[in-house]
Amino acid sequence: MKSFFNERNTLLLLLLVAILFPLVIQNNYYIQVMILVFIWSIAVYGLNTITGFIGQLSLAHAGFFAIGAYTLGLLTVKGNMYFWVAFVFAIIIASAIGLLVGLVALRTKSHFFAIYTMSVGFLIYLIIYKAEFTGGVRGLIGIPNPPDLGPITFNSMQSQYYLVLFFLVLTIFFMRRMVRSLIGRTFVAIRNSDELAQTLGISVMKNKLIAFVISAAFAGLAGALYASYIRFIGPEVSDIHVAFEILLYLLVGGIGTLTGPVLGTFIVVVLTQMLQFLEQYRMLIFGPIVVLLILFYPRGIVGGYLMWKFKRQQKNRTKTKTESTKQKSA
Repeated sequence: MKSFFNERNTLLLLLLVAILFPLVIQNNYYIQVMILVFIWSIAVYGLNTITGFIGQLSLAHAGFFAIGAYTLGLLTVKGNMYFWVAFVFAIIIASAIGLLVGLVALRTKSHFFAIYTMSVGFLIYLIIYKAEFTGGVRGLIGIPNPPDLGPITFNSMQSQYYLVLFFLVLTIFFMRRMVRSLIGRTFVAIRNSDELAQTLGISVMKNKLIAFVISAAFAGLAGALYASYIRFIGPEVSDIHVAFEILLYLLVGGIGTLTGPVLGTFIVVVLTQMLQFLEQYRMLIFGPIVVLLILFYPRGIVGGYLMWKFKRQQKNRTKTKTESTKQKSA
């Protein structure tokens, strides 16, 4: 049992459960909730890249999410562009704007970076809210669903579920390969110490910028998927509270972990849906639960488990060495 619950097997088990879910639970409401969990998980993985592996708290994530959503919506609704071309453009434009923002934002540090990115996110919100081409407060209506790809159709709830799951699996696969690669280790070295990373010959600014662009790209991808699924978007998708919700999903699941983003998003979204009947009072229950979780598991659920596992391994190694020493002395 101990050897089974490693990172790789856990991800494979979660994938198997996700694949079987709509086949076993044939309830559209539950499937809709899971689709939203998958979409927000992709956005959380993006935030995890810059916050979890680089150590820079970005509060502009909702803005990049909205850029992806609005790019897809504007290009398909007003530009009559083919859906999949507009979909790719949504990711590219979110990445490009992330590059421009990162060139300035990453020259700041600690809370100054968070304040600057929050200001950028608010600026994006104001542009979407005030501009005529975005539809202003009316938003965009009639965003198309993904068109057929040969024999594959996306006109049912289950097909949209598997489409979003496909992109989530690609995201996790990319993140897993990145974390295990040299660039992933470079990110962690920068997170641990900028100065030490520089002495090792690492280009700190360049790698931070790469992480920021990757973060914006995943946010844009999630935004495009959200727009095509909901088919209506308004300025509220870029509001600062959305950025804090994405951060909350990451904090609950575990910063700097691979399974944390999807687990944290699942827990928070499902709990929120379960407490919907309480309407405005649900936060009186949900809020303290989250506070207690963060107090007792500051590294999140997955981070807390990994820390417990590490301490247990260390304890077992110490015990083994002690017993070996006693046997030799005897």
